[in-house]
Amino acid sequence: MFNNKEDVNVSVKDAETIIGPSIKIKGNFHGQGNMIIEGIVEGSVKTMNRLLIRDKAKITASIEAKEVRVGGEVQGHIKVGGYLEITSTAKIFGDIETSEISIERGAIINGKINMIKEVKNSEKKQ
Repeated sequence: MFNNKEDVNVSVKDAETIIGPSIKIKGNFHGQGNMIIEGIVEGSVKTMNRLLIRDKAKITASIEAKEVRVGGEVQGHIKVGGYLEITSTAKIFGDIETSEISIERGAIINGKINMIKEVKNSEKKQ
């Protein structure tokens, strides 16, 4: 999890997918590994691991991930199974579902925050 500053950033070598600052994507974007978004995404973003949304990123999409750090702008629903970190540069316009959250001073959130219980693998099978 993102328990300290070293763990917060998904490094380039640990990222399965990187959407660079000059890239614009429209559509459903789904993957299994860590993702870094620096560009523009419209549609949906889903990963089973970590998602890092950098400061200059602009996302108009529903987002679903295990852990997320938001530094850029997101318009849409965010669902996080684990930890969500919202930095001071983040702008979120949409509802949030997460089991853990951290919000830095200066972040803008216009939406509802719903705290949910994290679902463990053993609970999913029952």
